[in-house]
Amino acid sequence: MTAVELANIYRGYIACLNNQDWENLGRFVHDHVRRNNIPLGLSGYRQMLEADFEQIPDLHFNIQMLVAEPPRIAARLWFDVAPKGQFLGVPVNGRKVSFAENAFYEFRADRIQEVWSVIDKAAIEAQLRGDPGDQVRPD
Repeated sequence: MTAVELANIYRGYIACLNNQDWENLGRFVHDHVRRNNIPLGLSGYRQMLEADFEQIPDLHFNIQMLVAEPPRIAARLWFDVAPKGQFLGVPVNGRKVSFAENAFYEFRADRIQEVWSVIDKAAIEAQLRGDPGDQVRPD
C-alpha cells in the first residue's frame, strides 16, 4: 500500500468518526485493536468513541497534520469543543476549549490495529485558568 492510499484510508476513518457511522467502523478498525497498549477490540473501541460523543456533543475530528509511512500514520488532530462535565479529570462543564491530540496508528490488512494517543491536557487546563499565553493554537 502506498502512503497516499494509506492517508486516504485514514481520511475515510476520520469521516466515519465525524459522521458517527458506527456500522462502518469495522471497515477501518481491526477486530483486535489496541489503544495505548490496552486491548479493546472493535466493540470496546466503538464503545469508547460513542462515550466520547456522548461526553462531547460537538465533537469533530479535524486533521491538522498527517504523515503516512506505511504501515503507520502520524496525525495531529485539532478540536474546538465544549465537553459536558469533567473531561480528562478537568471540570470543563460545557465551556469551549481548543486542544490537540497527537496520535500514531499502525495498520494491518488496511485497518487500524494499534493506536497510541496523547491529548494536550495542559492546554485545556491553561484555557480554563484564563492563561491566554498558554493556549495552543493551530499552525
